[in-house]
Amino acid sequence: MKIKSTLLQDCYIIESSVYEDERGYFYEKFNQKQFEELTGMNGQFVQDNVSKSAYGVLRGLHLQKGDHAQAKLVSCLEGKVLDVAVDVRENSPTFGQWFSIELTEENKLQLYIPRGFAHGFCVLSDTAVFSYKCDNYYDKTSEGGIIWNDEDLNIEWQLPLEDIILSEKDQVLPPFASKNF
Repeated sequence: MKIKSTLLQDCYIIESSVYEDERGYFYEKFNQKQFEELTGMNGQFVQDNVSKSAYGVLRGLHLQKGDHAQAKLVSCLEGKVLDVAVDVRENSPTFGQWFSIELTEENKLQLYIPRGFAHGFCVLSDTAVFSYKCDNYYDKTSEGGIIWNDEDLNIEWQLPLEDIILSEKDQVLPPFASKNF
């Protein structure tokens, strides 16, 4: 396992060693001990989620607030997504900055997103199966978010505007300036 820093403090790209032969491939997706040694951060996860989405679906930008904040370890098991993390920790040197990475079935990269970040992704392939490991349980009353097309953040989603598909909830999320986090 290799850990690479991103432009955002405490947000990491995780690259696993992949072993391939004529039968297929094998890789260790997560190792808590290695993760903690390489990052100095707790890697104990309590909930796994999986979503399947069609091309153009954009989910986000979501977060859990307060005692229900969640760190996430995300990956794309099938297809290709653009994954986006936004630092909303007001005391962080990277507050208000975002980072994006393509996560694909082929590259098998993962992104560790610490607590205090908003998160979203959009599907760049025909379909995508997306995996989230979370270090805290979901709580509906602690939901927060930022509108996907926030003018202050100016995120480059890599999709034509007419191809973006949003849930009703994601269409009405507040702007970054509202500090709904």
